[in-house]
Amino acid sequence: MPNLVVLAAFDRDEEGELLPAFEPMQMQSEGSAISKAKQIASDHAGVVAWSRAAEPMVGEYGDPVELYRSGDVPDME
Repeated sequence: MPNLVVLAAFDRDEEGELLPAFEPMQMQSEGSAISKAKQIASDHAGVVAWSRAAEPMVGEYGDPVELYRSGDVPDME
């Protein structure tokens, strides 16, 4: 199965709750996801880059593998 590579960032609202800073972004490679995550880490409460095997056409997904994490990030489902 091909890998799905995703970058997500989170900010805190007025009550301190973590909210997505933007829609999760699909990245071309694990290296580009890690590089971009490091670039934006200081701008957000938390960032995470992860990958997993994925066959979206048939609905099959492997377990997520965390590639990079910085700051506060909600638990991955």
